[in-house]
Amino acid sequence: MGCGVNMGKQKKTRKYSTMKRMLSLRDHRLKEKDRLKPKKKEKKDPSALKEREVPQHPSCLFFQYNTQLGPPYHILVDTNFINFSIKAKLDLVQSVMDCLYAKCIPCITDCVMAETEKLGQKYRVALRIAKDPRFERLPCTHKGTNADDCLVHRVTQHKCYIVAAGDWDLKGRIPEVPIIYISNHRCNIERMPDDYGAPRF
Repeated sequence: MGCGVNMGKQKKTRKYSTMKRMLSLRDHRLKEKDRLKPKKKEKKDPSALKEREVPQHPSCLFFQYNTQLGPPYHILVDTNFINFSIKAKLDLVQSVMDCLYAKCIPCITDCVMAETEKLGQKYRVALRIAKDPRFERLPCTHKGTNADDCLVHRVTQHKCYIVAAGDWDLKGRIPEVPIIYISNHRCNIERMPDDYGAPRF
């Protein structure tokens, strides 16, 4: 009498391709000349001065040494500055000219124009001012569409601009370049060489 034994199928283990094991270059089995020498840690002198890299700005950026700055002034306008000029009921072009006592050409970049357009119907007056024919339109060739990054990039590349900014964060990011801002219902300027422009009140 045979007993029925239920035999299960044997599981086949899959063979994966095995990689050849390579000796480490520091392995003791290698000849001494073929071995990689261990790196020696240099002891740092605590009394030594620490060096750090600081981006060097050209000398023409600094105050009276900026020979590229002169009338007619090219003013890079920020979106917030347009909004603040509307709130203060100022004619942007005329108030900037009154501040500098010279002819001014307001410039608006593609990024600033795009940012103003994105703000929608609430800021339609600011958009109308930005499209004023007296404004010079500057095309952008850099990556990204951030308006603040755009202005910082342009000021760093070209030293002939004054920045009209209403944003304190933007003011902190701009290197030593004259900045126009609005206070007490008029335009004021800071970081301007004494030889040019109106005195600050």
